[in-house]
Amino acid sequence: MNELLTGWWQYEFMRNAFLAVVLIMPLFTMLGTMVVSNGMAFFSDALGHSSLTGVGVGIILGMSEYRPTMIAFAIVFALMMNRIRNSRLTSTDTVIGVFSSCGVALGLVLLSRGGSFSRYQSLLIGDILSITKGEIVVLAITLVVVFALWLICFNSFNAISINPSLAKTKGIPVRLLDDLLVVIIAVVVMMAIHWVGLLLINAMLILPAAAARQVARSTRSYLILTLIFGLFSGLLGLWFSFLNSFAATGPMIVLIAGILFFATFTLRDSKQ
Repeated sequence: MNELLTGWWQYEFMRNAFLAVVLIMPLFTMLGTMVVSNGMAFFSDALGHSSLTGVGVGIILGMSEYRPTMIAFAIVFALMMNRIRNSRLTSTDTVIGVFSSCGVALGLVLLSRGGSFSRYQSLLIGDILSITKGEIVVLAITLVVVFALWLICFNSFNAISINPSLAKTKGIPVRLLDDLLVVIIAVVVMMAIHWVGLLLINAMLILPAAAARQVARSTRSYLILTLIFGLFSGLLGLWFSFLNSFAATGPMIVLIAGILFFATFTLRDSKQ
């Protein structure tokens, strides 16, 4: 029994993955609550699809490291999508659907040049077990920076998510902060997608927050429960992956987060 609980700790890549989960889930907590509250559930999904284009641009430019182009393209992509979404000329889901489709199509065209797409199929599901110590340091720095911005801007972000018009009358720079939020989401998604995968990044971002929203009674409890659900699903998924001969960790985490959502939904429904 003790071996089942602690045996995974003897592997360095499992220890690295453990630290990665502990760092990624607080990031997803901060951003996931805003994504769910603002009705942007598929925003991160569209960003994930744009990562293929970012990789393709990096290849065309002859870059051996494609993450800078992924992040740069995602920021431009997110700002364009956000501006069109806020123009109110068409519905949000239509804008996100169009950008998502175009992002993945352009990425596939660029990656298929020279038959290089197969080399980047790992981006689809990711591999958190492959994370290195250097990448963990980068994640830790990202968490500190995002947390600092969160402390400064949280009240304004929250006011905008509740009533943008009222927030504007109170002198809050709505457009600037809205753009800042999508830029932060773009950077975090592009950094995490290598380990989480573009097919699962959206689920990991919104499922803990969506589950917490079913039972939370205040903003404070919403944030705390999202963090608890995120860490619980992340660490339990990592452990189950170890027990199942290192089965795909990302899908395991998403399955547990999905079970939590249905459990909280059922609990809320039974009380009504």
